[in-house]
Amino acid sequence: MDERRALLILHGKQALNPEVRSAVEARREQGWQLDVRVTWEGGDAQRLVNEGLAAGYPVIIAGGGDGTLRDVAEAMALAEAKASLALLPLGTANDFSRAAGVALEPAAALQLLDQPAQAIDLGGVDGQVFLNMATGGFGSNVTANTSEDLKRVLGGAAYLLTGLSRFAEVSSSFARFTGPDFNWEGEVLALGIGNGRQAGGGHVLCPQARVNDGLLDVCIVPAAADAVGTLGTLLSGGIKGLQSVAVTARVAWLEVEAPKGLDLNLDGEPVETTKARFSALPQALRVHLPADCPLLFE
Repeated sequence: MDERRALLILHGKQALNPEVRSAVEARREQGWQLDVRVTWEGGDAQRLVNEGLAAGYPVIIAGGGDGTLRDVAEAMALAEAKASLALLPLGTANDFSRAAGVALEPAAALQLLDQPAQAIDLGGVDGQVFLNMATGGFGSNVTANTSEDLKRVLGGAAYLLTGLSRFAEVSSSFARFTGPDFNWEGEVLALGIGNGRQAGGGHVLCPQARVNDGLLDVCIVPAAADAVGTLGTLLSGGIKGLQSVAVTARVAWLEVEAPKGLDLNLDGEPVETTKARFSALPQALRVHLPADCPLLFE
């Protein structure tokens, strides 16, 4: 890369993280100009991305969890940014970064600045953009209702504990799904529409998803007589068991209708809807990923 200059957009909770400070200083000593801006409230990430692009930064770094990553990626995509995105995973789940093979240690993650950026897809739904996955039904409720205190104490296991504690509230939603050569309708317990592979603290819903194939992977968990058992499989991360009961597809677009409403979660952003159209957005963003990233289609 000719210009070793980047803007780090850092989640406010990580402002005093000594590992982040040390990693930034190390990269500066290696010749990188790393400028840091900290988010404080909703909308800051988009504003800082726009300011960074206007200032001509060739690289934007998203420092935070999956929600921060989504906010930064969405802002860059909507701005049709020529700049590339680097990931500094600092959240509880870090679902996209884990699946992509990005190191969770700040110093190692920032070494990817030296890796050439790859053009990847994003997911779009009714004007919003997501990088990793849209989840729906019970699984999205678990993610949205897991407390920050519990995540701080238990890390990713907090999602599992929250899910187990909410089994009494298990209910399904009727939905219709339409896509290229794909139609399905029925009662749905959980739904994953993935550009990435996992969500909610490591629950792998779309194990074959790639971020550069121009398609979205779909995983629908139908309601079954043993709803608790099915969701137990989902929350415990049993891929083979889940795939044996799931309806799956790989599509360029997908329309979802849920007459009584469906709770969705876009990389941590809760959305309620009765009708939505999802689309793959091919090569919408350039991202610094490991050379052996398992999410890249060769």
